[in-house]
Amino acid sequence: MTVYGSFPGARPRRLRTTPAMRRMVAETRLHPADLILPAFVREGVSEPVPISAMPGVVQHTRDTLRKAAVEAVEAGVSGIMLFGVPEDAKKDAVGTAGTDPDGILQVAIRDVRAEVGDDLVIMSDLCLDEYTDHGHCGVLDADGRVDNDATLERYAEMAQVQADAGVHVVGPSGMMDGQVGVVRDALDTIGKEDVSILAYTVKYASAFYGPFREAVGSSLTGDRKTYQQDAANLRESMRELALDLDEGADMVMVKPAGPYLDVLAKVADAVDVPVAAYQISGEYAMVEAAAEKGWIDREQAILESLTGIRRAGAKMILTYWATEVAQRLGR
Repeated sequence: MTVYGSFPGARPRRLRTTPAMRRMVAETRLHPADLILPAFVREGVSEPVPISAMPGVVQHTRDTLRKAAVEAVEAGVSGIMLFGVPEDAKKDAVGTAGTDPDGILQVAIRDVRAEVGDDLVIMSDLCLDEYTDHGHCGVLDADGRVDNDATLERYAEMAQVQADAGVHVVGPSGMMDGQVGVVRDALDTIGKEDVSILAYTVKYASAFYGPFREAVGSSLTGDRKTYQQDAANLRESMRELALDLDEGADMVMVKPAGPYLDVLAKVADAVDVPVAAYQISGEYAMVEAAAEKGWIDREQAILESLTGIRRAGAKMILTYWATEVAQRLGR
């Protein structure tokens, strides 16, 4: 007599027999609404500037950024995360261009809001690294160290000018202690209670950020290990999570995504707010480089990597493939 529950009665392969069967029993699905497009806009350029380490990604002009936003809406992408790249001459020690109402990021927010309105969730990177001549995410003290509390004052100003420009969501990404609470207070003070905070709750000091430095024209020398997290630590991430939630984070993020799926799963299991993960520049570049060599199937690798992030618990995924993948999923 066959004993069901063990071989030969139990044959899990029955549920893998055809594409239709596999699709029907799939536990995790990608949807265009899960995706957020990170986009760079560069001041003072008349044509998009290709990013050599990220094939297919550019530093946009204001005009091409507007077109990219429309394309994302048409594909069903939910959001766009904007990064401003100012002219080098405008960088200084305190990142003045980051709080200039006419700075490139604020201008870009207004451009995209005018183009697509509320059809796309417009998000903004709230950090100083793009705007400082030393490339750090904060203000430096007399000894050259990042001054946490002085930096928070700058973040409060950034939050207010970005909100005034029309952003829906701010993303404080500098990993300063207390940043979420300070940003929330700054927004509420000017009557911007409806602007949400996507907290960069878990942000590791990662080697996979390399191509991003080119994308934002970073002036950094050295590293950010005194404020970004140690790749060896998990409990530290859960502490950061508790603090951000206590300070009023509306959504939380894990960054990078792929190398930290275990952390992402822990965070997703622990919270009742939406969880995002950022598939960062180095993750993108590795797939593109391997595909260019013919070593992997590009489309399958992209979908597999995103499905893994979604399966680990991310409701939202920031990925440079957002529009491309959304278009493919919609076919």
